[in-house]
Formats: sequence, C-alpha cells, structure tokens
Amino acid sequence: MLIVPVKEGESIERALKKYKKKYDRTNVVRQLRDRREFTKPSITKRQSMIKAIYKQKMQSQEA
Repeated sequence: MLIVPVKEGESIERALKKYKKKYDRTNVVRQLRDRREFTKPSITKRQSMIKAIYKQKMQSQEA
C-alpha cells in the first residue's frame, strides 16, 4: 500500500499527482503483469538475447 503524505492546504490534484508518480516508480503494474503467468528462465533468457541482438543491429545501422 502506498502512502502519500498530504500537507495542510495542499490541493487534491497535487496529492494525486504525487501518488501517480510514486505508483509509477514502484513498478507495481510491471510486477502484476509478471505474476499473471509463469515464464521459464530459459524463455526469458532467450527473449533478452533476441532483444539485445535487435538493439545491436539497429545501432550498427545508424553508424
């Protein structure tokens, strides 16, 4: 549970903005999506390798 301290006289919009920023920084959404289904470590490793190869290919095309 996230707790956002609100000062006296502070607007609700400002407090909501603080809450949203804190929510994004804690990566709650990413954790929920990861927990939705289990992926084997070999698959995550393979996906990261494919992503790294793609990034390297794109960087070599720029230069």
